[in-house]
Amino acid sequence: MTIIARVDPFRPDEEVVRKAAEIIKRGGLVAFPTETVYGLGADVFNRRAVLRVFEVKGRPPDNPLIIHVNSLEMLDEVASSIPEVAYKLISKFWPGPLTLILPKSEKVPYEATGGLDTVAVRMPAHPVALKLIGESQTPIAAPSANISGYPSPTKGEHVIRDLYSKIDMIIDAGDTLYGVESTIINILTDPPTLLRPGAYPVEEIEKAIGKNIVIPEFARGLKEAGQALAPGMRYRHYSPATPLVLIELSDYSRQSLSELAWNVIRLVDQYKDRKVCILATEETKEYYTGLNAVIVPLGSRKSFYEIAHNLFDALRKLDQLGCGIAIAEGFEERGLGLTIMNRLRKACSRRIVI
Repeated sequence: MTIIARVDPFRPDEEVVRKAAEIIKRGGLVAFPTETVYGLGADVFNRRAVLRVFEVKGRPPDNPLIIHVNSLEMLDEVASSIPEVAYKLISKFWPGPLTLILPKSEKVPYEATGGLDTVAVRMPAHPVALKLIGESQTPIAAPSANISGYPSPTKGEHVIRDLYSKIDMIIDAGDTLYGVESTIINILTDPPTLLRPGAYPVEEIEKAIGKNIVIPEFARGLKEAGQALAPGMRYRHYSPATPLVLIELSDYSRQSLSELAWNVIRLVDQYKDRKVCILATEETKEYYTGLNAVIVPLGSRKSFYEIAHNLFDALRKLDQLGCGIAIAEGFEERGLGLTIMNRLRKACSRRIVI
């Protein structure tokens, strides 16, 4: 039976954290909150525990896990030959939602890296996550705490719905802060390469290192990478069971939101035989008044942070509402808009560009 423990995100019950750490130490699995999404944690040095993570999630074995550390000393346990640019980024962005691709140490089992000689590492900024790593006295390998391919969990209730009875413990600390996963940068290439856009906008990272970052098509969600150097690069991701149609503008600087909305309306008319749900923003929802459709609000286009925070919960709501088809509006690829579009493109079953 899965233990469910609800805690204050800023002042977690120390007894709960100790109990969770004991489970990690003996090879069990614990779902815990980070500032991005909930993670499904295991001792990275315990091969059997790591393999169980893949089994529980239904995750392909060549899809690497992110290893979470709480100190530079712990970083040295999982990575080797760390380049100087890594320390420049670490000093500015850790703890926080930035994952770096580094050469792995000999201690890290290949089961955790998808068979690669590189490792994805970050230091989370959530008090519960940091306390759990410290109490466990080991780096924790933790992908998102959900069934593989489904929208990532941003609330304890999401984890309970997906993984109850499948893992040993769930620490529920309410909503996560960002609501989307960490940004993943491969700093072993020159210039560095974006592998997955996330909670830190690429523009901020470029300022920190003083050079542009390569953004491949797969990082925009437009194609699948040939090899998964990090999570989110291959395979189905973030998708609700409800079929999702994404409508994008080809040029957000020249085309109006009214043009986007009118194309959504035309599409609603094509699906009269189904229950239609629309992922809408504050700026466009009035266009849909009177339509035979359910509006699922995402927030305002003035705050991409708000939309990113709400996105996975909104995608999960589509299934809870029993939608027959869902339609999502696209966003400009600037700042967190790139992150939002990566998730929507990977989640959708059909993409329309106007």
